[in-house]
Amino acid sequence: MKLKKLLKDLDVEVKGSREVEVTGISAHSQFVVPGNLFIARKGKSYDGTEFIPKAVETGAVAILTDFYNPFLQGVVQIITPKIALLEALLAKRYYETEKTPLFLVGITGTNGKTTTAYLVHHLLAHCGLMGTIETVMGKQRFPSKLTTADVVTNHKLLREMGDQGLKAVVMEVTSHALDQNRVEGMHFDIGVFTNLSQDHLDYHGTMEAYLKAKLKLFKQCKETIYNKDDAAADKFSEGMTFAIEQEANLVAKNIHFSLEGTTFDLHYKGKITPFQSQLMGRYNVYNCLAALAVALKKGERMGVLQKKLATFGGVPGRLERIANAKGIYLFVDFAHTPEALSKVLETLHSIKKGRIITIFGCGGERDQDKRPKMARAAEEYSDQVIITSDNPRSEDPLTICQEVAKGLIQEPLIEVDRRAAIERGIFMAKEGDILLIAGRGHEPFQKIEGRQIPFDDREVAREFINR
Repeated sequence: MKLKKLLKDLDVEVKGSREVEVTGISAHSQFVVPGNLFIARKGKSYDGTEFIPKAVETGAVAILTDFYNPFLQGVVQIITPKIALLEALLAKRYYETEKTPLFLVGITGTNGKTTTAYLVHHLLAHCGLMGTIETVMGKQRFPSKLTTADVVTNHKLLREMGDQGLKAVVMEVTSHALDQNRVEGMHFDIGVFTNLSQDHLDYHGTMEAYLKAKLKLFKQCKETIYNKDDAAADKFSEGMTFAIEQEANLVAKNIHFSLEGTTFDLHYKGKITPFQSQLMGRYNVYNCLAALAVALKKGERMGVLQKKLATFGGVPGRLERIANAKGIYLFVDFAHTPEALSKVLETLHSIKKGRIITIFGCGGERDQDKRPKMARAAEEYSDQVIITSDNPRSEDPLTICQEVAKGLIQEPLIEVDRRAAIERGIFMAKEGDILLIAGRGHEPFQKIEGRQIPFDDREVAREFINR
């Protein structure tokens, strides 16, 4: 696309020729290819202008920046003080996503985004997925670096999914992404709100600001689906609702849990339909209800949904069961907030046959206020708690563990080495016991002192359980 077409009617200053051909857009210098427009935006911990020489060296023909550099030769400079807003507009124009006939679903909330997104992906035909764990495009699967990618990548992926013949796309939308305009220019057919509890206060500062960021999604949605049982439900004036306790458009009743899964009756439009799911727990009933609401809005038939839900096998790292010959119920879960950990353990407590042993930690450089709250949530439903390292980043792992332990009543059991903690928990567990390894789920790395150290809770657990 010619640069002049990309910049048509935009209030920007251009130093250089508008006739250059642009082959793509990138906001990351390491992904620039010859002919690209490089967007030099400022992040929270970096300044994109520092990477301009690298982008030019790699082959960028144009730079979007907020400061003209007269010494920069051989590249067109586009100057504007509104880089973030213009980035989204340029991405939308270049990839022409408004012409892509995709049924777009955005899911936000503190907990349940990933499972609900996978459920929607499973229930809808020819559906792509963009989320925490991976991007799924037909038979192609790519690991994700962020739950919600940058705005250029998002528009690019939507165009590629449309070109591949997909009919729908479901994506997880975080509060960070909404605050940073990473889904700007996207028009969602449906926005889903799962729930709200404490998380990311290191970024947002207050729960009010956190909720405000979440609610930005629904200004970009044609229709809304939300959890009527959640305390934040009063922020919505209209939309399709789902619930267990309240009256709603979709209500789950007669719920039964077991270590093999869950059954419930769905009350919808005066009819009752029995459903079966391999997922466990009350919180997963909410996730199922949210996904079913999306599918019903899309026009899927109840009988088809009934069969499809029963075949959904779960999500990597979300109460994922690790098979073993020791006779223990070993689970790995992503729960990393007090609310999520409490819900997972409450579920396991209601169906336990023996003891519950819980291994968890808290991330460094994140909301410190939730550390003792995580301990209280773990202790309430566990017979033994082992506190260990999570992703300490630049913080001292032992200090984090000690801050977590302040929330315990019983004498704390701290094993800073996560590998040793998992080995210890497996050694302690006897036949019939439940062992929960929480906090990291599907993550294949630990983040320590700026490095990513290979570490997958599931693989480490399999290694010790099979010895």
